[in-house]
Amino acid sequence: MAAAGKTTEVRAPSPEDGHAAPSPSLSKRQQKKLLKQQKWEEERDLRKQRRKERKQLRRQERQHLQDEDQADHHHARKRFRREATPSSLRLVVDCSFDSLMLAKDVQKLHKQIQRCYAENRRAAHPVQFYLTSMGGQLQQSMDEKDGGWVNWKDIRIQTEHYSEVIGKEDLVYLTSDSPNVLKELDHNKAYVIGGLVDHNHHKGITFEKAKELGIEHAQLPLSAFVRMNSRKVLAVNHVFEIILAFLEKSSWQDAFFTVLPQRKGAVALNPAGDEKNQDKDQEFSSDSEPDTKSLESSENVS
Repeated sequence: MAAAGKTTEVRAPSPEDGHAAPSPSLSKRQQKKLLKQQKWEEERDLRKQRRKERKQLRRQERQHLQDEDQADHHHARKRFRREATPSSLRLVVDCSFDSLMLAKDVQKLHKQIQRCYAENRRAAHPVQFYLTSMGGQLQQSMDEKDGGWVNWKDIRIQTEHYSEVIGKEDLVYLTSDSPNVLKELDHNKAYVIGGLVDHNHHKGITFEKAKELGIEHAQLPLSAFVRMNSRKVLAVNHVFEIILAFLEKSSWQDAFFTVLPQRKGAVALNPAGDEKNQDKDQEFSSDSEPDTKSLESSENVS
């Protein structure tokens, strides 16, 4: 305890201490607050450097995990591909609607075709894949964003219209407007999917084209197995993948619920047309890309 009559001197930090001396008029609490603020400012660069190092470390860890996942996926796909049994079924994406689409929709079609190609390459029963009427905006998009498409394997890319490549008697156009419901797949046929992303601006055009050419047409039996909250129209890649899934599972319902995106709100129906009770693990889902909305097409099969 200080002796009576004496005072204890409190020395404020000086510039030699590395901090500006607080004003004598400040209280001790204010002085401490000021010194704390000064220290915070002085260590700003150090904190920034530490954040940068932590961010870089997390990025490296994520990249490492992605590399491992890709390596595992690559090996799994290679093994699966060697075990695949090719199908004689032909699937054709009709790209003759190029002039009816905006550039952004052509890019969406491009992504859908990429997905079709990738899924067919890893499918248990890959189909004979055709792209017809290739050219225009679609080819320009593919050249700019995916130059490797010219080296794609197990695909026939034609500039000609599908009716010039395959005999009309073998063609079946898949369109949601057809009154005919597809029950089974005929492996002697070539099923055509309209390569059109137009958000219903040209509703019914694929059905009309099929009638003009005098070729068969049909829709997938979606309504017999699935009730959806949204419209029945599916994207090019969804139709393609449903066909691949049916070839593997021999069940339309299993094929639909394997492929359809969750946002469609699908509910399984029993043979009488009533809803089935489903557990959470049976609810329908999809491994589609995060931006599934961009995969929507308005002129495909349902």
